[in-house]
Amino acid sequence: MTIITVSTPTGRLGPEQRRTLAETLTDAVLVPEVGQFAPSARAGFQVHFVERRPDMMAIGGRLLSDSGPDTDVMVIDVAVMDGDWRQEVRTAVIERILAATADACGLAQPSPAWWVTFRVIDEGSWGSSGRVLSVLSLLDTGVFTEEKAQAIRAALGV
Repeated sequence: MTIITVSTPTGRLGPEQRRTLAETLTDAVLVPEVGQFAPSARAGFQVHFVERRPDMMAIGGRLLSDSGPDTDVMVIDVAVMDGDWRQEVRTAVIERILAATADACGLAQPSPAWWVTFRVIDEGSWGSSGRVLSVLSLLDTGVFTEEKAQAIRAALGV
């Protein structure tokens, strides 16, 4: 299970950009998480788009409504199940997210006011369908490469 929340000022992203980001942000996390491109794993990913009026966001201590139209603020929060999230894997995810977002927005590079947060939810701290979920129960589904499954087991001390 992975939840990606994209927070922007109202109107920053159009419907086509959100369609593109729903797919590309999912894949930006999915590939490093499971070790391969696995379309069947997309079902475990949610992307939420949250828009706020410019007077409900601030940067540098100033409301966006007072900062002018050139302030391009965006926060992308990624929450993932515990697993093989060594620093190099986290770095790859963050860089892939920023690149996918810039591409969807038609920009050569991400804005310096776009921030990505990456959170790992401890094993046993996700719930759905009336029960607690575990990444361990997913390792034998064929979605994860054997190498990635072994790395997750090692990271979790199993």
